[in-house]
Amino acid sequence: MAQLAPDSPLNALAVAAGEAIDGVPAVLLGYQQEWIADRAPLKVASKSRRVGLTWAEAADDVLDAIADVDSCNTFYISAAQDMAREYIEAVALWARAFDAVAGEIEDGVFDDGSDVSDPAKRFIKTFEVNFPKSGRRIVALSSRPTNLRGKQGNIVLDEAAFAPDLAGLLKAALAMLLWGNRVKIISSHNGVENPFNLLIEEIKAGKRPGSVHHIPFARAVADGLFRRVCLRRGKPWTQEAEDQWVKDAYGFYGSDSEEELDAIPAKSGGKYLSLALLAERMTVPADDPRCTIVRGEWPDAFAYMAEGARDAAIDGWIREVLQPVLARLNPLRKHAFGLDFARTADLTVMPVGEQDEELVVRPRLQLELRNCPFSSQDRIFAAVVDALPRFRGGAADAGGNGASSAERLAQRYGTEMVEQVKFTQAWYAMHMPKLKAGLQDGTLTDLPRDEATQDDLRAIEVIKGVPMVPQVNTMSAAARAAAAEGGQKKRRHGDAAIGYALMVYAFQREAGEIDWRSAGGKGSRHEGSGDVAGQRMAMRADADDDLVGGGLGGKGAY
Repeated sequence: MAQLAPDSPLNALAVAAGEAIDGVPAVLLGYQQEWIADRAPLKVASKSRRVGLTWAEAADDVLDAIADVDSCNTFYISAAQDMAREYIEAVALWARAFDAVAGEIEDGVFDDGSDVSDPAKRFIKTFEVNFPKSGRRIVALSSRPTNLRGKQGNIVLDEAAFAPDLAGLLKAALAMLLWGNRVKIISSHNGVENPFNLLIEEIKAGKRPGSVHHIPFARAVADGLFRRVCLRRGKPWTQEAEDQWVKDAYGFYGSDSEEELDAIPAKSGGKYLSLALLAERMTVPADDPRCTIVRGEWPDAFAYMAEGARDAAIDGWIREVLQPVLARLNPLRKHAFGLDFARTADLTVMPVGEQDEELVVRPRLQLELRNCPFSSQDRIFAAVVDALPRFRGGAADAGGNGASSAERLAQRYGTEMVEQVKFTQAWYAMHMPKLKAGLQDGTLTDLPRDEATQDDLRAIEVIKGVPMVPQVNTMSAAARAAAAEGGQKKRRHGDAAIGYALMVYAFQREAGEIDWRSAGGKGSRHEGSGDVAGQRMAMRADADDDLVGGGLGGKGAY
């Protein structure tokens, strides 16, 4: 809220709006308080129907209008006259609650300046409350203007998903930000491809500054919405009555309940990344030196070989297969990795990316391991990360079987450099849009042109509003048939998609890079002549690290 003078009686009233006093429940519920407390210049709320967010917004707008310092006007833009009337009545109610000197609700006319022959389209009916002490006003428009030129104040766009030209309206509204005002957008959803939902995706992806509030019906109920209904109606609250009320609400909306109550845009099924988008970014042949896919697979018996023999075999594989690829990495550019871990049924996928001077990320290695023992994977991970020039950081899958390897990587290189990620819906909702945004704007490009990788990326689906990989086999039908014909029990589970999302996340984390140049000394078993050692960036391990790590040396040891 705008700043109030320390001795203003409105301070106590503002506090009372957000706190319980003498057993009387808080006037504003939790999600309403969070919305008002967010002072972001641009904020967006995707919400359920009838949760009282516009009512809470009216309280904030009144406090902005009557503030002793930095008061401002507010222009509320709605889809219909009854919405504007309901909002302005809430404004009048809050003005009385705050004991503010305010005029009566007045009818007015807003001239949006559009050059149309029909005055009914150019002149918009308004409802207005004036505050004489501050000289501010709150104006509710009964329909959406084509422009806001000459107007100064905060802008509230209600039910924005149903605006015929949200992009144009938003463009006009954002001009207010230049003068220190704010734009607040409130709406239920109207489809996954609606500009309102696309705006939310842009903010989540970091392509547009702002904050997003998600307020489903379940959150409102948990914060006390039904208790408030009971209070208003003078009826006692019981858990049984609340459960029945919720059940009835979902029954009323039926198949529309996900969009209307859960605040999940409709038609959310289907693929998250289009074939056209992937074709534009997957341009490098799988065996091209610019981005090499290195695939390793081991028989079941390999895990039970003598440890020394198994380690020697892995070191030989690293030296012969992996090291030539690592030696081609550009020593002048930053590198980071993502790691999606698997032991048996699925694949371990570890993409390594390079970031150039224009912050464009290009994968240079896509490492895939199938049926590789835990300890052997650890040796391979160490060989890769030790060889990364200007090591920027990594993000490793720390769920299930991956927890041990993710922890070892964090111990070896530091928790600031390697984040152990446990996947949640919140993580997917925040970071999958960033993967998509990178592909769309070209800041993630030159991925390997590979059918299996494409299948993995195409496996991402929007499930209840969240882009994620479902729990299904993601191999194409042809690939599954080929594996079955060969008697192989191979499958993929969107592994490369998760790996690339983690790689993008690693580049965007707030972490420094590890930088050193070797002055010679001991090398690892797979370094060969050590030509790469002088280019490699790492923290040196103590002399006894070989006793722990089996002689791999490098940036610490397990």
